[in-house]
Amino acid sequence: MPLTCFIRYEIDPFQRDAFRRYAEAWHAIIPRLAAPEGGALVGYFLPHEGSNTEAWGLITFPTLAAYERYRASLKRDPAAVANFAYSQNERFIRREQRTFTENVAV
Repeated sequence: MPLTCFIRYEIDPFQRDAFRRYAEAWHAIIPRLAAPEGGALVGYFLPHEGSNTEAWGLITFPTLAAYERYRASLKRDPAAVANFAYSQNERFIRREQRTFTENVAV
């Protein structure tokens, strides 16, 4: 059963550009590391109207085990480690929450 990792970010609204840079970096990193596990990046999303503090990232995986293997590969990848460090140094992410969802087929 395919799963989507739904990442909800609470971001500093005055650092949208920093979050955009962070998200753009993941667009190069995630496909490279997720694809061997059968995963795919759906995308990263910045607020446009309404709340200006909530952003999202969505990544699909065939199984939770595939996601866990992908997460382990992130910790060994220099570009991923650098992107995590960038977010910690710039402090534009206030909170991050992961939820795993399944598609409801119609």
